[in-house]
Amino acid sequence: MLTNLRLQNFKGWPDTGPIPLKPITALFGPNGSGKTALIQAILLLKQTADSKDPGQVLDFGSPNTLADLGNFKSIVHRHNTRNPLKISLDWKSRHPFTVTEWDKTIAESEHIGFDVTVGLDEISLTQPSVKQMAYRVGPSKLGMASIPSWNSYSLFFDGVESGLMDGIRQYDAFPPPLKCYGFPRQVYAQFANSGLTANFELELEKRLNDIYYLGPLRAHPQRVYSWSGNYPANVGSAGESAVQAILASQQRRDEIGQARAMSNRTLERYIAGWLKDIGLIRNFKIVPVAEDRGLFEVRVLQHNYGTEALLTDVGFGVSQVLPVLTQCFYAPPGSTVILEQPEIHLHPFAQSALADIIIDAYQTREVQILLESHSEHLLNRLQRRIAEEKITSDEVSLFFCQPKDGDCNLETLELDEYGNIKNWPKNFFGDQFGEINAMADAIMERRIKAQ
Repeated sequence: MLTNLRLQNFKGWPDTGPIPLKPITALFGPNGSGKTALIQAILLLKQTADSKDPGQVLDFGSPNTLADLGNFKSIVHRHNTRNPLKISLDWKSRHPFTVTEWDKTIAESEHIGFDVTVGLDEISLTQPSVKQMAYRVGPSKLGMASIPSWNSYSLFFDGVESGLMDGIRQYDAFPPPLKCYGFPRQVYAQFANSGLTANFELELEKRLNDIYYLGPLRAHPQRVYSWSGNYPANVGSAGESAVQAILASQQRRDEIGQARAMSNRTLERYIAGWLKDIGLIRNFKIVPVAEDRGLFEVRVLQHNYGTEALLTDVGFGVSQVLPVLTQCFYAPPGSTVILEQPEIHLHPFAQSALADIIIDAYQTREVQILLESHSEHLLNRLQRRIAEEKITSDEVSLFFCQPKDGDCNLETLELDEYGNIKNWPKNFFGDQFGEINAMADAIMERRIKAQ
């Protein structure tokens, strides 16, 4: 589970400060307040890890990647390329990560972190280069720092007694890191000479690989879906593979454990149950168009006494929430699911029910949810479930983002044990009372004129 994020000089954020990430973390705020940038920083690391080019410091993306960020100048704060970009990401591993030296454990912790500082190369002034990168294992830190005068890197190891540095002279120099996070093979050769074993970048890559992203613009429903029998890794950033993921889950005979005191069910039946619970349909099923053709229809029943219809012929909200439901329960247990505007095209009651779906995904599969939302109804349901002790305030992080003096500002919403927000921001979801008062004044004025 991701536990902390910090950005410095990233887009509108001069410094976010430490952002604690809980099993359920929600970002609220007006448009242009920096919510999406927080998510994009995580996606930047993920797509860099997925890149096939070991010399690419950061994969800024393209229209076909998770995040299309342009270049270094595009994302550095106020486009000031003299400033370094810093990203820190912390997570908790299911098992302690151990660093050993000659069979002696010198660092061990479930709490692991990665820090990287990237700036423009001093020579070319156009290409980004790593200024410093480090891994943290508990209080210990191992990393590499740039030596500009030598055009090389030094190795450092802090917070632990080790003979590693004894074999590395002060003037020993190493090539640059691979991507922004990988030690070059010369460093691992030094590790071997010192008897130190630990694969830091593999641990980071595993964590990034367990992140699944669903964007705010989702694919339109289709009359017929093709599926060749493959197992998609996720539903796709636009939810385009949601139906294929459900079919793959059926073929694997996956069963979803129930947090609602019901017996285990397949992913298809689990999704059908939720769609019914949130008031969108009465039934949902995927059926083959013909045997052995690999073509399928999604049929839904909206009313008990109605007629089945294709997904394309019912309300748009069903097709838009389907990828949300699928991703939450298709993602492997212990993974992190990032959702942007999961409530899009849903009516208020269904928006509220999304909070229950998110809680269920966490409690049933230990899936961490990081979401960006504009929904007051979703937030109110989260608060209600805390008051009802369905989930604790310690398992939820809420943040309000807003522009301030040309920069982005982050405010932690302080939840008490009853779900109350103790520092409710001004105009959080608009000025509701102001609108009511203005309407009352307008009514009174019209009645006076009518007399």
